[in-house]
Formats: sequence, C-alpha cells, structure tokens
Amino acid sequence: MTEKFARNDPCHCGSGKKYKNCCQDKDKNKLSMKLGIAGVVIALILGIVIVGMVLSAGESRENCPPGTVWSDAHQHCH
Repeated sequence: MTEKFARNDPCHCGSGKKYKNCCQDKDKNKLSMKLGIAGVVIALILGIVIVGMVLSAGESRENCPPGTVWSDAHQHCH
C-alpha cells in the first residue's frame, strides 16, 4: 500500500525539506506516466482486437461450401 504524504510533511526521501518543496512533483509525474502508459497499452490492445474482427469478418464469405453463396442480409452462407 502506498503511503500518502501531506504537503507540509517532511519529505520521504530524507532531504529534510517539506514534501511540497521536494518530491511532490516527481511523485505526481510518476503516477501520470504510469497512467499514460496503461492508456496506450489499452488502446493498442483494442485496436488489435478491432482489426482482427474486421479481417475475420471477410473470411466467412470466402469459406462458403461449394454450391452456396454468402448472404449479406443474414451474414451466413445459403
């Protein structure tokens, strides 16, 4: 569990300065960077899933058994 520091508490790094004048900005930037990286990873995963779905949708039209045709209305072979 991460410990929360008040702005006027002594800094956790041991510098003797107040937290607000020492590591507060660095700690906020680390959290922002982690959230940004997580967002990019999630966006990439969603993009890959969507591309896979789009590419696999076209395959079913090509895989109709002989003597059948693809029905756009029903999304399967007849």
